[in-house]
Amino acid sequence: MTGDLRRELILAAAKRCFARTGFAGTTTKSIAVAASISEGLLFKHFPTKSALYAAILTEACEADPKLETLLGLAPSTETLVVLIRGMVGHFLQTSDAPDEEEAQRLRLMITSQLDDGEFARVLYEKIGDLIGPVFTASLRRAVETGEASEVGHRPINLFWFAHHMVLQLVLTKLPAAACLSYGEAAQFERQVCEFILRGIGLNEKAIAAHLDRELPPDLMPQRDAESA
Repeated sequence: MTGDLRRELILAAAKRCFARTGFAGTTTKSIAVAASISEGLLFKHFPTKSALYAAILTEACEADPKLETLLGLAPSTETLVVLIRGMVGHFLQTSDAPDEEEAQRLRLMITSQLDDGEFARVLYEKIGDLIGPVFTASLRRAVETGEASEVGHRPINLFWFAHHMVLQLVLTKLPAAACLSYGEAAQFERQVCEFILRGIGLNEKAIAAHLDRELPPDLMPQRDAESA
C-alpha cells in the first residue's frame, strides 16, 4: 500500500473516531485499531494526535468551495475586505447557531493554550499557511494603492490580531447564557468589521467603498444566502 493511500485510510479512521468520541476522548491507539495498523505506523504519518486532527481540519478547509473561491481572488483591497467579512461572519454565525463540532474546536483552542499549547500551535500554523498569504498580499496591495496605511512591520500579525479579537467575541457567546450582549446582530457584525479594517490600516474612504458591496453568491454566509 502506498504512503498516500495509507494516509487517507488513517484520516478516514480518525474522522470516525473523533466524530464518535471527540478529540479528548479519542486515543491514538483507538485510531490505529480503527485503521488496522500499529501505533508505530500511525506515528510515522502523524507524530501527534493534534497533528492528525489538524490534517483533518485542513482537508475540510481545502474542500470548502467558499474558501477555495476566496483563496483564488486576486490580491486587492476588495479581497482584503471580503476576507475580513468572511472571517467575522463565520465566527459570529457559529455563535448565533452553535455548531457542536465548531464549539468543541474553540474550547480545545482555549484549553490547549492553558495546557501545553500543542493543539493550538498546529492549528494556528494551518490557518496561517492557508489564509496568511492572501491577507498579506491584499494588505500590501491596499497600501500600494493608497487605500491603507502601514501598521507596524509585520503584516501577518494584523491578521492574527483580527482573528484573536473575533475569537474572543465568540467565546463570550459560547455559554448557554451569553456572558455579554453586543446588541443587534447585523449592526454588531458591521461594527466589528469596521473596527478591524481601521485597525489593519484601511482608510475611511476605502471602508466606505468596499464594506457595503454585495458579496458574490458563493461567498455569502449561509444565513444571508438562504434569505436572498
